[in-house]
Amino acid sequence: MPSQFCALKLAFQSKKCRGRKIHRQKDWQVEFIWNFPWGCLHLLQRLNLSEPRRSWNCSFQKKFCNNFTYCPATGLAKGNEHSEFAGWAFPFPGVFLVEEFISEDEECEIVELMDRDDWKPSQSGRKKQDYGPKVNFKKQRLKAGSFTGLPSFSRKIVAQMKACAVLSGFLPVEQCNLDYRPERGSAIDPHFDDWWLWGERLVSLNLLSKTVLSMSCDSEDTIQLFPISKGTESFLSPRLVPGKEVSVAILLPQRSLVVLHGDARYKWKHGIHRRHIEHRRVCITFRELSAEFSAGGRHEGLGKELLQIALSFQGRPV
Repeated sequence: MPSQFCALKLAFQSKKCRGRKIHRQKDWQVEFIWNFPWGCLHLLQRLNLSEPRRSWNCSFQKKFCNNFTYCPATGLAKGNEHSEFAGWAFPFPGVFLVEEFISEDEECEIVELMDRDDWKPSQSGRKKQDYGPKVNFKKQRLKAGSFTGLPSFSRKIVAQMKACAVLSGFLPVEQCNLDYRPERGSAIDPHFDDWWLWGERLVSLNLLSKTVLSMSCDSEDTIQLFPISKGTESFLSPRLVPGKEVSVAILLPQRSLVVLHGDARYKWKHGIHRRHIEHRRVCITFRELSAEFSAGGRHEGLGKELLQIALSFQGRPV
């Protein structure tokens, strides 16, 4: 019952803020207002948020509304029709997308096998299953722990990846299954995956429903846009905009495989907003080792040990 969940969550959060100044642009308020049941308008009125000011609304749009959409055919991020960047685009390298990477029958079989194991609670309304070594990212410590390998059903997925040139030599050492559901308000905040342990390519298989991967940039650098509209606008000079004002939507169809590498991996954060989880979604993410744990690296030996375990495909969730 999403509406009850949302109302209770917002009431809970507002109660936590009693006795403190409420900052009206906080993430939790924006996220839940987006999906808020408008039949509960009195709650919004109590928070004085039913008629947000123009400045609040502008901040909301910049932070939570993607103003560009990635085009797989051209590799361009194109300005959305109703945004201030309509008719403008810029190259967005480092994204590889394959639709219908697996069949519908394979999808059903994979999810059925996943659901035979327990899903552990995770952050932001997600549940997870981990297949990987024991890691302390803060202290940069790593050991095999209870890791017994990737699951048996992943052997075929990994073999199929070899047909993709961008995944040449890709050897996954870790697999994370995430379960998103709208009734739990599932989401994942914009973030970079660690690059001390994980290598350049992040590979995700999107199952059960479509979603949107939102890419955002915190850099002070500017992005050069060029006009793509036909007619007189095509003679406009390139336009420079702050990277912080740009967010790019990557549309992920059901059963699609997406690879982030290069700039998309290291310069742009990726996340998924609550409003983009409309039905149950399961995501399988595979990660490879960084150079430090690969051939010639400082911890090559440990890397070999972990890969041998991972690619036995005899694992259970840790």
